[in-house]
Amino acid sequence: MQTEKTQTTLKPAALAYQRKMSNPLYFWFGMLIKLPSAVFWSFRIKSLDAEKCIVTIPYSWRTQNPFSSIYFAALAGAAELSTGALCQLAISGLGKFSMLVVDFRAEYSKKANQKITFTCGQGQELGSLLESLQPNDTGKLTMISSGKNPQGEEVARFHVTWSFKRKS
Repeated sequence: MQTEKTQTTLKPAALAYQRKMSNPLYFWFGMLIKLPSAVFWSFRIKSLDAEKCIVTIPYSWRTQNPFSSIYFAALAGAAELSTGALCQLAISGLGKFSMLVVDFRAEYSKKANQKITFTCGQGQELGSLLESLQPNDTGKLTMISSGKNPQGEEVARFHVTWSFKRKS
């Protein structure tokens, strides 16, 4: 899943988080406790490293709306997970942070009637922001998650703005 280069850049706490999120059973149980809709909609983390996170959502009866496409809230949840898991990985081992979604915007460009893969590749930018924060400082980052169908066509793009506060 990750390269040797990526493994060496992660702190031990981040490596532990990465291993847990990459384990399907641990991921399922963790999501059941913290985010049950992710279990219902069958989200999967396909890849998670210091640079990017890839999450998939199937097209099935659980995710389908009455118009034979994936329900917009299910797409939004998968997109948020692709950014949020990257945030959780980035803060692992950096101390205590609080994080919150403060803005959310979506653009839909094509019907989502197949398995959709969301990718957020802003790990380096996120890491720089978090490491620059001093205790009690806050910072914001708008992270973009692009959802594509199996043909590589973008069906949706989500802009998720996270606010971070480094605790003392």
